[in-house]
Amino acid sequence: MRAKFLTVATAVAAILAASPAWAQKEIQFWHAMGGNLGDVVNQLAEGFNKSQTEYKVVPVFKGSYTETLTAAIAAFRARQNAHPHIVQVFEVGTATMMAAKGAVYPVYQLMADAKEPFDPKSYIGPVYGYYSTTDGKLLSMPFNSSTPVFYWNKELFQKAGLDPNKPPKTWDEVGEMGKKLVASGAKCGFTPQWQTWTMIENYGAWHDLPFATKANGFGGLDIELKFNDAARIAHIQRLADWGKDKVFVYGGREGKSTTMFNAGECAMHIASSGSAAGIAAALGKDKVGIAMMPYDPKVRAQPQNSIIGGATLWVLQGKPKEEYPGVAKFFTYLSRGDVQAKWHQQTGYVPISTAAVDITEKAGFYKENPGREIAVQQLQLNPPTDNSKGLRLGNFVQIRDIVDEELEAVWAGKKNAKQALDEAVSRGNKLLRDFEAANK
Repeated sequence: MRAKFLTVATAVAAILAASPAWAQKEIQFWHAMGGNLGDVVNQLAEGFNKSQTEYKVVPVFKGSYTETLTAAIAAFRARQNAHPHIVQVFEVGTATMMAAKGAVYPVYQLMADAKEPFDPKSYIGPVYGYYSTTDGKLLSMPFNSSTPVFYWNKELFQKAGLDPNKPPKTWDEVGEMGKKLVASGAKCGFTPQWQTWTMIENYGAWHDLPFATKANGFGGLDIELKFNDAARIAHIQRLADWGKDKVFVYGGREGKSTTMFNAGECAMHIASSGSAAGIAAALGKDKVGIAMMPYDPKVRAQPQNSIIGGATLWVLQGKPKEEYPGVAKFFTYLSRGDVQAKWHQQTGYVPISTAAVDITEKAGFYKENPGREIAVQQLQLNPPTDNSKGLRLGNFVQIRDIVDEELEAVWAGKKNAKQALDEAVSRGNKLLRDFEAANK
């Protein structure tokens, strides 16, 4: 009997020894990447999981950026250990996460505690700076960073008698070309993605105009919005006027307008660099051009630099202590030059490290895919100013909703640009005061 027991015990021990998954610690990773991007996220997690046996990262799609953030906050507040270790938060949620005292495990602290290699200088400046404290400590892990770039349909340009290899450099040229494109049969000349991010926030940075006081919020909570300036009022009114002739067409909030561009209805599009792979797949990479955003020479003689969008990975407190080294190891894996280069090439998101840029360039990727280097060039076009470093506002998600509402009133002909932007600033300032009062 004893021999039989030992045989069974030995067999069980052998099975356990051969199956490290039994002892794996699961790392929950909530994200907002759907479709093809979600597939790439799954591949990243799978790559990490195969690289070691102690931890298993489990990616979970939770819907849109807003839905993902809301779900994570609700789960954390429930105090039932149902919240994730890692949550993907878009850039406008940065101030909200920073204010969530006791909920966030800062990345610089996590990496130090786990004794994982971590060199802040390895990240490109615009990405690192956006998600760091004023003294340079990284709060969240850069992941899918992006910036708006200009896309154009070369076939529609050729049909309109325009040079398919010469995109507009100024907004006046966008208007002139847009009229020719519509006259030649295009259903719309130009449509932007994420209109608040591209037409208000990045338009401001690109022309070195303040979005808010105190370095766009980096300098404190007692700030006021400033985007109802003459330049942006004129820009929004110009778009509204173009709308009468289909030179400009509003395609909806967030990334909904890309459907129109991918269908060949709109000839010009400002959208996230992270949309590059999807756009190329829809239209064919040889039929799409990628260039820097147009600018207004009367506002600024030359463009300044664009600001980032996308999201980073925030670590939430409250999980068993022994699981956090797995989070740190996953971040080390994500930061590897080869991993970042592959992510950049597969999606169009900005490579977060200089190593990833070098690997991509040496592989000849940019020669084979012209324009995919534009995003990094835009971000690093000039040293950032207080107006072009980025935005850090409380209640920013709600403020963007307000701006969307007011812009939609302009597109519908219910308000002119000045009325809408003045009202957006007034309503947004009230939300800033609410945030300031709650975080004193």
